[in-house]
Amino acid sequence: MAWRTHMADWRRRLFASDFARNVFETFGARLFLLALGLVTGVLITRALGPEGRGLYATAAAIGAIGVQFGNLGLHASNTYYVAQNRGLLPQLLGNTLVVSIGFGGTALALAWLVFQGWPALAPVHGWLLLLALMWIPLGLAYLLLQNLLLGIQAVRAYNTIELSTRIMAVGLLAWIIWRQAVTPERVVGVSLVAFAVGILLVGGRLQAQLTAAPSWSWPLFQQGLHYGFKAYLAAFFAYLVLRVDLLMVKQMLGAEQAGYYSLAANMADLMGLLPTSIGALLFPKLAAMSDLAERWRTVRQLALGLGGLMSGVVLVAGFFAQPVIDFLYGASFLPAAPAFVWLTPAIVALAVNTIFMNYFAASGMPWIAVYAPALAAGVNVALNWWLLPQLGIRAASLSSVVAYSLMLLCSVGYLYWTRR
Repeated sequence: MAWRTHMADWRRRLFASDFARNVFETFGARLFLLALGLVTGVLITRALGPEGRGLYATAAAIGAIGVQFGNLGLHASNTYYVAQNRGLLPQLLGNTLVVSIGFGGTALALAWLVFQGWPALAPVHGWLLLLALMWIPLGLAYLLLQNLLLGIQAVRAYNTIELSTRIMAVGLLAWIIWRQAVTPERVVGVSLVAFAVGILLVGGRLQAQLTAAPSWSWPLFQQGLHYGFKAYLAAFFAYLVLRVDLLMVKQMLGAEQAGYYSLAANMADLMGLLPTSIGALLFPKLAAMSDLAERWRTVRQLALGLGGLMSGVVLVAGFFAQPVIDFLYGASFLPAAPAFVWLTPAIVALAVNTIFMNYFAASGMPWIAVYAPALAAGVNVALNWWLLPQLGIRAASLSSVVAYSLMLLCSVGYLYWTRR
């Protein structure tokens, strides 16, 4: 009977925890958004077809990689510093606006010039390329502002704004579908509108917390770069592992195969909804902990529990992948099913490693947080280059499994040697 008492006590402590409530609230909000996005995504996929979906997914990947390249690690340092000292919010907000406009705009201009000078390097062209590049400054501003919101523990406001902007985007997409005017350019344009509205909403919420006007602070910017440089490299390499395979599929196999693989990758992203929700809230919680033993105990329990849970989830998802794709997207997208099944081990490895990466970030960002994703990104690119012509999109899935498993192995090895 002692185990029942222990379980009852664990459940009581779990539901009394602010962190658990925030995770459940965030996860619930994302599940609701998932339902909205799933219906709209099915309609858009059917309207665009494999090639159109491949072009849209490639454009979105360009913008997303640009955001990761241009954030300078300030997404992590914003959360880290404001979680420890809320009085820094005015300077952090001012620095965020300067970086978003200055660095984001510069990245847009440089990428446009490069692609105009060497058109063969551009994964997409014309208006779609311009819209993909406009994603960079808008996405950068939204990312950095959101991390400030999480840093001050305004989780409900974060979720409310996410819901509002996504519902608006779904409404716009539904209107485009109803007008029978769906194109990759218009779908990307809706995302940009959602970013702009989100920036205004998050900025308004942060303004209500200010004790002074936003201002540029060079010393704080330097501190942020000092901490954020490693976070920047870690996030950039990790995102390359996540998205570079899609770009390589598009370049080496064509837009149709990219459409199939993008669907498999999106399904994998959906499986990572819970780990993503936990990771978004875990970093500021760990950064605010002064008890290092409690910090490690929290991380260890989360990693073990999440690993077991996600293993069960992906087994069920892999079994039902083919009939679900056939029902939702049509028989023309069935080639995405095997690619998703091969991705499932990568989903589990990434989920567990997300917990460890947040632990590293809250512990001063040791260099293993950079070396592991950098090594994984290099291995991912090399394996894709070698195997894509032979195995098709299954090679992208297998490369991701190897890359994410390697990242997790590096994290576990580092923790073993430093904590024994």
